[in-house]
Amino acid sequence: MSEVFLKDALVTLKESGVRITPQRHAILEFLISSEQHPTADEIYKALEADFPNMSVATVYNNLRVFRNAGLVKELTYGDSSSRFDFVTHDHYHIICDVCGRIVDFHHPGLEEVEHLASHVTGFKVNSHRLEVYGTCPECAS
Repeated sequence: MSEVFLKDALVTLKESGVRITPQRHAILEFLISSEQHPTADEIYKALEADFPNMSVATVYNNLRVFRNAGLVKELTYGDSSSRFDFVTHDHYHIICDVCGRIVDFHHPGLEEVEHLASHVTGFKVNSHRLEVYGTCPECAS
């Protein structure tokens, strides 16, 4: 399944005029296969052996390109570093208060909530984000 996501992502980038470099390809592959919502530093450390000339700035710049293309969401949860999530489908996150682990979970969409918020406030709703906090099983034991 991740091959399909990678192929579609590469097509999206090419259609928006983005050149596919080996670094971009590797960063995308890493994001698609990762279930950990990595930081840019974690991506850099995972790929630095294969790309010794790649810098952390290169990772950040590519993540910005992917975010602008709608392929990646930047997750900020109050700590100092953003985490990145490859956009495969709408989903929500549960976050451990102790270790910071982020896990995806699926729930029916909140379109009705968006519609009500728009109706009550007059806002044009662009998106929403649901976060649930708790203690993961590893930290609880």
